[in-house]
Amino acid sequence: MDNLTFRYNILLVEGLQETNLSNYLVFILFLLPYIFIIVSNVGIFILILVEKGLHQPMHILFCNLPLNDVLWTTVILPRMMSHILTDPSERYITYVECAIQAFIGHVCATSSHTILMSMAFDRYVAICNPLRYPTIMSNNMVVKLSAGAWGSAIVLVGILIGLSVRLSHCRSVIQNLFCDNASLFKLSCENTDINNVYGLTFTAFLLTSSLGWVLLTYLRIARVCFQSKNKATNSKAIKTCSTHLAVYMIMMLAGFATILIHRFPVSYETKSASKIILHVIPPSLNPIIYGFQAKEIRQTLFKLIFKSKVNAR
Repeated sequence: MDNLTFRYNILLVEGLQETNLSNYLVFILFLLPYIFIIVSNVGIFILILVEKGLHQPMHILFCNLPLNDVLWTTVILPRMMSHILTDPSERYITYVECAIQAFIGHVCATSSHTILMSMAFDRYVAICNPLRYPTIMSNNMVVKLSAGAWGSAIVLVGILIGLSVRLSHCRSVIQNLFCDNASLFKLSCENTDINNVYGLTFTAFLLTSSLGWVLLTYLRIARVCFQSKNKATNSKAIKTCSTHLAVYMIMMLAGFATILIHRFPVSYETKSASKIILHVIPPSLNPIIYGFQAKEIRQTLFKLIFKSKVNAR
């Protein structure tokens, strides 16, 4: 094995290029959203697990999303915040930690798509095959969908990161806010054509299958709603689907914005802002959208709040 493989075990992360006067302000601007993301997502996750009335396939599948959001932000934001309060020349991370951060970050980004794809399937069965819904969406099916969402992400990303880790590295600076796959293979002086080809193929496959699946399910749902004469059923279908669709659109817009910015010559600050948006906005909005749009979750939450106020008196 090339000796350069272990030439740089300690890497330097560029991080945010803020001035010393704004360090604490920037830290607070990261800390407040992070606290909100953790509290809101963990709160909804616990609420669904504790309340038996919410033990429905739709809500159980949704539990994967707050879990994913908490994992995603926790692996990125705390270290980024610590780097804000650290001198730029001392923002170190080990190569192993960098690879782990990149792996978990890409798994969470990928599973965001696969989880929402499984939720789209649940909505499709509920609206297009309501009589068979209890049979199709059994506990076993929910487990399979959840395991498939995470398993496929782990396998695909494992190959992605594995191709980068195999390379020797001759550089020691991560030109990014945090570690990702591109940051890893850019450390190498070897030929990275395989990494680029697999990365582009992986991204194209993920986005095409995600968009195609969601589009297909919603077209069939729209056809059923259009043919149905029951206004109450159609109204319920629109409400439940609009919640899922809103979360999906936010994720896709944030993702596409980041991809487009990376393909055009823009400043480091613009690229940094796009990555911050991707890692803060969707995890912050997801619990709000589901907490207030999902009728069962909203009613359960209001009952608990009202009950706590009565007990306090």
